[in-house]
Amino acid sequence: MSVLHSAIHKIDKKPDGTPAVLFFGSAEQVESQARDDLVQQFNESYNAAAGKGWGFFHAESGAHPLSGWLGKYLAGGSDFLDFSTIAVEHLTRLMEESNLTTGGHALFCHYRQGLTDYLIIALVQEAEAVTMTEELHLMTVKRLDLDHIRLAARINISEWQNNPQSRQYISYLKGKQGRKLNEYFRDFIGAQEGIDGPGETRALLKAFSDFVESEDLGEESAREKTDTLVSYAMTQAKIGEAITLDELSEVLDDDQPLAFAEFVQGKDYGLSASIPPDKKTLNKFRRFTGRADGLSISFDHHLLGDGVEFDEAGGTLTLRKLPTQLTDQLKRAAA
Repeated sequence: MSVLHSAIHKIDKKPDGTPAVLFFGSAEQVESQARDDLVQQFNESYNAAAGKGWGFFHAESGAHPLSGWLGKYLAGGSDFLDFSTIAVEHLTRLMEESNLTTGGHALFCHYRQGLTDYLIIALVQEAEAVTMTEELHLMTVKRLDLDHIRLAARINISEWQNNPQSRQYISYLKGKQGRKLNEYFRDFIGAQEGIDGPGETRALLKAFSDFVESEDLGEESAREKTDTLVSYAMTQAKIGEAITLDELSEVLDDDQPLAFAEFVQGKDYGLSASIPPDKKTLNKFRRFTGRADGLSISFDHHLLGDGVEFDEAGGTLTLRKLPTQLTDQLKRAAA
C-alpha cells in the first residue's frame, strides 16, 4: 500500500449546542511510518466492521458537491489539502444543520493498493490510553480511536473513473449509531445505495445451494465446497474486496473452473458480477449433517425454517420441496 496524500482536520463540536469550531490542518501529513501505520490500522478496522452499505455518487449538485471537488482534485485543478479543506467545511455545515453533536478528527487519505486508487474519508474520535514514561511513570495520553470507527466511507477511485456504470464503488459504514447520523454522513459523501450487500450475499448462497443440489454431490464433497466458498468470501471481506463470480467459480473447482459461473448465468438469480460480501450472512451459512442407521441427512443452514422444519420437542425434521430425483425414487418404491 502506498499513501499518496493525507490530511487531518478537527471539528470541535460539544453537546451543549454551541456552534462547531473547525481547526484546519495547515499542511498534508508528512511521509512517516506513523502516517502509514494509521492508514493500515484504519483499513483493518474498516474491513472488519460489520454492516456496510455499497453505492455510487449522486449527480453532482449543490446538495452533493463532493464528487465535483474530488474530480477537480484528480484532474489537477486543486491540490489535496485544498480538496480536504473545502470538503471538511461542507461536512461541518451539514453537522450544524443536522444539529448533531458528533465532532472528531476528519481524516482524508488518498492511497494506492496494487493498481487501484482509493479515497478514505472518516470522522475519528479520540480515546484515552495509558503509557509509560522513561522514568517508569504512568501517563495518560490521547489517541485516535481506530477500534471504534462510527462514520467512514471508502471510494474506489479507479472503479469510479474507469467504470462509470458501476453501482458499488463507494462503501460506507451503516453502524448502530442511528439513522439520522448515518444519513447525514452519506449525504455528505453524496452516495446513494446501489447494491444490497446482505441481499446479494443471500442470493449467492442460494445459487450455491442450488448448484450443489444440481451436481448431486456427496456429503463430503458438498461440505468441502461449502467450506471453500465461505473461506474465499471471508478472505475477500477481510481485505475489503468484492466476491467475483468468475474467481469464486475457479476456486470451487479447478477441473471445471467455469461450472458455477455458468450455472449462475443460466438462472435468474439477479446477481452482479461482483458481490460485496456480508459477514453476518456468511457467518450463518453452514451445513447441518448427520448419519445414523442407514440414514444420511445434509442441508444448508438457510433452509432451516423454510425447506426444513425442526421440532425440538419431538426430535423430528419436516422436509419440504424434496429433490425431484428423490421424489421419483420414492414413488417407484411405493408403486
